[in-house]
Amino acid sequence: MTDQIEPIEAEAHCDGPCGVYDPASARIAAEAVQSMTTKMNALNNPIANGTNDQFIAYLNTMSRYAAIKEEEAQKCKDELLILWTDFFKPQHLESIPNLHDKFWQAAKLCSACKVEVSDQHAQELIDACEEIHNIFWAAKGLDVPWIRAS
Repeated sequence: MTDQIEPIEAEAHCDGPCGVYDPASARIAAEAVQSMTTKMNALNNPIANGTNDQFIAYLNTMSRYAAIKEEEAQKCKDELLILWTDFFKPQHLESIPNLHDKFWQAAKLCSACKVEVSDQHAQELIDACEEIHNIFWAAKGLDVPWIRAS
């Protein structure tokens, strides 16, 4: 006969119960996405009147901007998903019934910003992060102002 060990019931709000949550990291990443999008749209393509060296420099700069934009969009998505899945609890849905949709839409904007160079979607991502910022701090009973780094 094998002795059976009773399972221990443990509860934690996340994978590592640190208790540290702040939507600021998502905001910073979204601001970087918007900055890189603006820079990409403003970059002058010398293909018509430039030299080969100018075109190579353009490609290098554009590819760097694109890599940063995609990396920051993924960071933003990761940070939003942590807030959504680890901080917010079922009781929050009682006072914020559209919580899931807000986070789902924000995550979809992160994906759109990764694959597009859209000023509109970059601004929509900033707006979504601001809304989530306000929801998060209200859920904690605090009034924390939205302040952009850029």
